[in-house]
Amino acid sequence: MSRFRSIGVVGAGAWGTALAATVRRAGADVTLWAREPQVVASINGNHENELFLPGFKLDPAIAATGDLTALAGADAILLVAPAQHLRSVAAELERHLPASVPVVIAAKGIEIGTGDTMGEVLEAVMPGRPRAVLSGPTFAIEVARGLPTAVTLAVDDAGLGRTLVATIGTASFRPYLGDDPIGCEIGGAVKNVLAIACGIVAGRGLGENARAALITRGLAEMVRLAIAKGGRPATLMGLSGLGDLTLTCTAMQSRNYSLGSALGAGQSLNEVLGGRRSVAEGVTTAAAVAELARRLGIDMPIVAAVDAILHHGAAIDNAISGLLARPFRPEGLLA
Repeated sequence: MSRFRSIGVVGAGAWGTALAATVRRAGADVTLWAREPQVVASINGNHENELFLPGFKLDPAIAATGDLTALAGADAILLVAPAQHLRSVAAELERHLPASVPVVIAAKGIEIGTGDTMGEVLEAVMPGRPRAVLSGPTFAIEVARGLPTAVTLAVDDAGLGRTLVATIGTASFRPYLGDDPIGCEIGGAVKNVLAIACGIVAGRGLGENARAALITRGLAEMVRLAIAKGGRPATLMGLSGLGDLTLTCTAMQSRNYSLGSALGAGQSLNEVLGGRRSVAEGVTTAAAVAELARRLGIDMPIVAAVDAILHHGAAIDNAISGLLARPFRPEGLLA
């Protein structure tokens, strides 16, 4: 089976660094682009991303760079820039990359203002380029350490998908091919918002019943949005939907869940964010998804409540009371 020999990874946060480590473990040559000069120096000098993935030693063969032109010779690109910066990074990358080089989107979010998925952003700035979406239940440090992980790799071109699987797959990192990139992206974006909601429930001490209810009804919101965007409900029952949702909503290792827990316990959003280097994508995605749902006429009350708490000054107890006061209705993913 054909493989790509050289992979460029754009974005050296914890997730980008972990992907660089696993792709190198799979046998490809890896160049990792970082915006921060100190990250480039740390990886090249100490073989460690001391800022975003401290304590994990990288293969010395992984080269870091701050120059996107260094990726021009890559056979494929993993795009792992934060969602709200992906457009600008991809536009700059387009200037240096041959049109035939595929791009795998490994960022999760919806763009503020436009309501675009990352795939729609990529099509706008890198039109016609072969692309795929990589998403699923993944804590970066576990992927970096080679612990068993399964993900969805969603592509329109099955041949490209098979080549990517052969390139990045290992015994411990298992990509499952899918053919619904939109559904895959919606799952990866919305689960971050729902994780904040579940964290708030934990921080408020509302119990495991409440968290289970939020996960289940949040999944229904996720499905409704995916359908409206052209995705398929079955996709949301897989790794990039239910799998990622379950992981992110049940572990303090999740940046979004832990943020919600701190909010539920009484901290302000500024207090929580002020003590963090890493990005909790659910904060900006909450506003983007809530606006997109309004635009499309989709009922997403949990997402709307999280957006109201984060961005519109709503009191947590009032937002919870509003959800509990909603009319009783039949159960169903589309109800």
